[in-house]
Amino acid sequence: MPTDVLLLLLLASVVGASVRSVGPRGHVLQNYRQIRFKREVPWAVKGHQKVGSPILRRIPDITKNTMSNSEQLLSINDHDFTMRPGFGGPAVPVGVDVQVESLDTISEVDMDFTMTLYIRHYWKDERLSFHSTTNKSMTFDGRLVKKIWVPDMFFVHSKKSFTHDTTTDNVMLRVYPDGKVLYSQRVTVTSMCSMDLSRFPLDTQTCSLEIESYAYTDDDLMLYWKKGNNSLSTDENISLSQFLIQEFQTTSKLAFYSSTGWYNRLYITFTLRRHIFFFLLQTYFPATLMVMLSWVSFWIDRRAVPARVPLGITTVLTMSTIITGVNASMPRVSYIKAVDIYLWVSFVFVFLSVIEYAAVNYLSTVQERKEKKLRERLPCTCGMTHPGVMGSYSEEDVNNTGNYGCMLEENGAMKQQRMMVHLDIEENNQITGHVGSSAYSSMWVDTHAIDKYSRVIFPGSYTLFNIIYWSCYL
Repeated sequence: MPTDVLLLLLLASVVGASVRSVGPRGHVLQNYRQIRFKREVPWAVKGHQKVGSPILRRIPDITKNTMSNSEQLLSINDHDFTMRPGFGGPAVPVGVDVQVESLDTISEVDMDFTMTLYIRHYWKDERLSFHSTTNKSMTFDGRLVKKIWVPDMFFVHSKKSFTHDTTTDNVMLRVYPDGKVLYSQRVTVTSMCSMDLSRFPLDTQTCSLEIESYAYTDDDLMLYWKKGNNSLSTDENISLSQFLIQEFQTTSKLAFYSSTGWYNRLYITFTLRRHIFFFLLQTYFPATLMVMLSWVSFWIDRRAVPARVPLGITTVLTMSTIITGVNASMPRVSYIKAVDIYLWVSFVFVFLSVIEYAAVNYLSTVQERKEKKLRERLPCTCGMTHPGVMGSYSEEDVNNTGNYGCMLEENGAMKQQRMMVHLDIEENNQITGHVGSSAYSSMWVDTHAIDKYSRVIFPGSYTLFNIIYWSCYL
């Protein structure tokens, strides 16, 4: 039996060693199962305190509260903000002021303008009043605007408008302790502008931007300019390429709709005067030069057909190009503009210069044919005069009206001698000879005289037209 006792003691010592062992320096050695268990449990309790790793500690999320402090302070959920302030009472006065940041474009083709502005609304809503020891206002962004009542303003006759949203919505809401509210937006709007282009480009245009409530009539909402004429301010650096901004002004009127009633409407009116220098360089000066160029043909010999015809055609085509270019950038209005009058009168002058040469060439041809027939029927009159005919010889007269040829034999050679015969026949005088009275009584037209008169008439008429035109439109 002593052997069995030894075996039991040996087994007990082995089991005790596996449960707990002591290191060589007195440290207690723990088995793997105990160490793993302690690592998996992040919190260990020591007395009444929880200790553990700060990384694993979970902090409560305060952003998930059902109501923020600002909404609690303003009592947003305690009121129905779908109704206007003081519902059932008098109209809510809403003051407005505007600061124009830029006047971007003026389009004659689309009959509109684009403007960027800051529009601010002022009203009082006692539902938003709050207690403050410092009497300071609170400022919010666009997120709170969606939860309270704001005036439903819109731009009448607006084609396109938007509130800027870069890098966030350009909206500001400021609430004062007594319930006064300031609501500001940065808006770009494209609105219609009915332009009268009858004096274009020497015109002055007046455009207006109109602001109105969409739903509330004057019984519920009263719009007014907060500071009167000083409610509109503009940036000093505002400028346009084609216009000079003369003035800005504010007005207010009542607008009536047959189905809904009367509404307060605010107007921002501005007057623009067009710069003329651009059109002088691009339109008026080229047209004037083309007209003057067409007068050069009056100093060119009528027999130089290759010189005068291309000159006239070139000036006509150039004027047509100028007219087409101006009309391409203009709306198709049903009335005549000032620039149309100038261009079309210039075109008529250029066209008449071509017609003038056509008349000169035609009359010269007719005259030469008559003179040729007259030469064929007259005998050679070299060195003599016919009865009733006064003969004179002049190189200038020969160049002006034509020539008669007499073939003379001199030194065995034939040459042509020019002469001029002026016929001076009375109405009842009849000459007996080889030629009848009808041939001598025919009248000619001096074609050179037409060019001489044109050199004076055309410049004089065009100068008179310019004096009348500029005195009427400037």
